[in-house]
Amino acid sequence: MNRRTAVSLAVVASAALLLPGCTGTGGSSKGADAKAPDDPSKVSGTIKVLTVRTDLVQDGTLKKYAAEFNKTYPKVKVEFEGLTNYEAEVKIRMNTENYGDVLLIPAVIKKADYPKFFASLGTQAERSKKYRFTDYTTVDGKVYGQSPVGVSPGFIYNKRIWKEAGVTEWPTTPAEFLDALKAIKSRTDAIPYYTNFAAGWTLSGWTSVNGSVHCDPGATDKLADGDPWAKGADLRVGDTLLYDIVKEGLIEKDPTTSNWEESKPRTAKGEIATQWLGTWAIVQFQDAAKKAGVNPDDIGFMPFPAQVGGRFCAPVGPDYNQGVNVHSQHKEAARAWIDWFTDKSGYVEDNLAIPPVKGAPLPAVMKPYEDAGVKFIEVDDTKGAQVKQIDNQSEVGIFAPEYRKNLVDLARGARKGTLDGFLGDLSKRWTDAQKNLGS
Repeated sequence: MNRRTAVSLAVVASAALLLPGCTGTGGSSKGADAKAPDDPSKVSGTIKVLTVRTDLVQDGTLKKYAAEFNKTYPKVKVEFEGLTNYEAEVKIRMNTENYGDVLLIPAVIKKADYPKFFASLGTQAERSKKYRFTDYTTVDGKVYGQSPVGVSPGFIYNKRIWKEAGVTEWPTTPAEFLDALKAIKSRTDAIPYYTNFAAGWTLSGWTSVNGSVHCDPGATDKLADGDPWAKGADLRVGDTLLYDIVKEGLIEKDPTTSNWEESKPRTAKGEIATQWLGTWAIVQFQDAAKKAGVNPDDIGFMPFPAQVGGRFCAPVGPDYNQGVNVHSQHKEAARAWIDWFTDKSGYVEDNLAIPPVKGAPLPAVMKPYEDAGVKFIEVDDTKGAQVKQIDNQSEVGIFAPEYRKNLVDLARGARKGTLDGFLGDLSKRWTDAQKNLGS
């Protein structure tokens, strides 16, 4: 997969909505524990690690990590298998007991079913002392997965182009953001905002605005219990901004011909000024700048244009969580790999990512956030499964591409209707589904 640190939480969740429900036949109802080893010299066995990072499999990077791991665990052999269509392929394998020893927990698996498929890594009470994001994989007090990196949504932008347009401060409101894009259009040759419409998943990422607007750790609860498109609600604010960007003609000429891979060097060179993505994308765009022979420091990252009490807020969540196959014959070795990869591999630093270990320093590329006093919040995912149920029942698809493709088409005149009518329809379908599910 070409996307490094490929899928943020919002995009991962889309797979659960695009694929049929799956509990599989390979699951175990008994559950199991993958205990951390006491003596590394006694841990042995060959383990297979499934990953979306086909790029790191192909270029040998993961083998280098394994070589470092073997300095601590010399009797464990680590094999890797990169899967391009990860969700679909792993879903099939999980109908058997043979789905690797360590794998990224597929979004298609219901959270309540985690104990059938994965071994516990310990209690949430204990693991939450050291790690962020434990609630995302907790079932009945036990944790079944750990993400090696944290991600936060935001705008990748070319600082040089924004400066040429006369914009040197981050916009603090959607109106200021629109004014900045208009300045870019009038004063530079760059495309102010690139939708990456054809890729699809780039548009579904707009759901991760949730939590930013009101700096609300309980934003997921509001999706479960309220109307996401009520006046002032986070998703309505985000969707309105996207609509206005397109309506004002501040995007690529023909979004249906947009190209994700090409957008990286084009942004690095200043042909594109801005894209809504996430922290995981920073290293990709900087790498693209180096390959294009331009300054990687031109790549910047900014929060959604909204403030509470004079401060920007940025939600932080896990990327894919690694879990141990409940049927693995080498659970101790598998657990050793997850712990080492999370704590000591350097993977988080290599990807300029947000550490999942509490208290660990942010990557240098996030220094502007620290300097600006951006507040990081962890959105409570306790009702995340309920939100997926409502989304499924309503057929809105807040994590799927079609909903915002329709929004973009509406804004550019390729679809009939009004913004209020469009968002009102989403509201009705969502709240009707809540009532049907007894929310």
